[in-house]
Amino acid sequence: MATQAKRGRVSCRWLVRGAPLSPAPRAAPPAVGPAKGPPPLPPSGHLRLSGPPSPTQSSSSARAAISPAPSGLSGAGPPHCARLSQVAGPVGGGDSDLDPVASFLSWCRRVGLELSPKVAVSRQGTVAGYGMVAQESVQPGELLFAVPRAVLLSQHTCSISGLLERERGALQSQSGWVPLLLALLHELQAPASPWTPYFALWPELGSLEHPMFWPEEERQRLLQGTGVPEAVEKDLANIRSEYYSIVLPFMEAHPDLFSPRVRSLELYHQLVALVMAYSFQEPLEEEEDEKEPNSPLMVPAADILNHVASHNANLEYSPNYLRMVATQPIPKGHEIFNTYGQMANWQLIHMYGFVEPYPDNTDDTADIQMVTVREAALQGTDVEAERVLLYERWDYLCKLEMVGEEGAFVIGREEVLTEEELTTTLKVLCMPPEEFREFKDQDGWGDDKKEEDSLTITNIPKLKKSWRQLLRDSVLLTLQTYATDLKTEQDLLSNKEVYAKLSWREQQALQVRYGQKMILHQLLELTG
Repeated sequence: MATQAKRGRVSCRWLVRGAPLSPAPRAAPPAVGPAKGPPPLPPSGHLRLSGPPSPTQSSSSARAAISPAPSGLSGAGPPHCARLSQVAGPVGGGDSDLDPVASFLSWCRRVGLELSPKVAVSRQGTVAGYGMVAQESVQPGELLFAVPRAVLLSQHTCSISGLLERERGALQSQSGWVPLLLALLHELQAPASPWTPYFALWPELGSLEHPMFWPEEERQRLLQGTGVPEAVEKDLANIRSEYYSIVLPFMEAHPDLFSPRVRSLELYHQLVALVMAYSFQEPLEEEEDEKEPNSPLMVPAADILNHVASHNANLEYSPNYLRMVATQPIPKGHEIFNTYGQMANWQLIHMYGFVEPYPDNTDDTADIQMVTVREAALQGTDVEAERVLLYERWDYLCKLEMVGEEGAFVIGREEVLTEEELTTTLKVLCMPPEEFREFKDQDGWGDDKKEEDSLTITNIPKLKKSWRQLLRDSVLLTLQTYATDLKTEQDLLSNKEVYAKLSWREQQALQVRYGQKMILHQLLELTG
């Protein structure tokens, strides 16, 4: 039976802001009004890496460590296909004019990756970069393509899978991505990688637009208050630590498998971003919920699809194939979109380097840091005894695992995504002292939720006055963390001439800030 997954999102344990994030398959930046796009992909999808040419890997020890190519994959692609081992301009010799899409489709036929005749891989008619377009009308439930499991690129299918399995204990990391990243580092510079035609459709690594590649000053200036700069700083610190403590020592221990050019922190950053944006993760079965997440996978063809919240296709997992299936009618000529999950714009720009323009992203959210609610509550204390009691209440909420120093309450346009946590926090921080003592002595009151305490957006005006006041004060403190106010953002968005002069990054960041502030101002109105 096929397992259906929301966006096939990939779990990485150090990509966090409040609750853990789930990096997912890739998307290219959609056009935002009169936006200037990021640097375009090179015409043939070439990847480039600075450094001298790679020596041929012919060591007998290397061959002993390398497993045969997976069943169904054989040989490298045509010489024009982009590879990291070939640098300083377009790849290959006299075949540079060959179409990488045609080569990729030829490779698909050879390895049994079946595409429906109703779809086409194209750069025409897509929101950005390569995408998939319907050549004929498609109905819900129709199969768009099927990817055999042997074609997937992962730590288990790559040519050094045996070595990665033997060294599994040494490759454990906080992210859980090291084996796949090492697989990519090897395959991208291997002279005869079976996935070479697939790599030809990847973006140029130097053109990735994730905020981790922005200058720190620009990132802070444009995204202050959104939570993205803090998330990126944690990412960069963890990536650096992981690279120098695990990845580089492993590559240096196997010099016949990893040429000097791929032993680069810069390249590792870029591949982390690529995995963040392009990889998939097979969901666990319900009975496996307590297990560690499955390892990430690179899924040829599936990662070509771009993302929108109102998607029209979804990836399904079955024992022998991964199948992309239409979920809505797709008219002829329309682009086919996958979904990477319910992603707020700050998550999209953080993990994929693009946003959906307001109001298109129906999954957009705004965060109120949990410690901000504590700070707002402290503003209402007058004497030391009240402050001591408030910290006692906070410690109790920590014990209940309702709050944390780095957690956030997540507010959507129509619902509070962390309803239980925020409801309990408002209740505990606002209840009279004697009621709190009773609540604490009885270790809570069980499931005593009342309808008037529901934190649906429409019900917020009906909350107790003390709850609404604390929530309002928390929103006001949150709005102070941004460098600009809502009116400034509205003026920029409403003036098309001024907006068009903004850089692409400025436009993307503006959409993130504006979407968050609209949600926060809606809360202000509801709590007023």
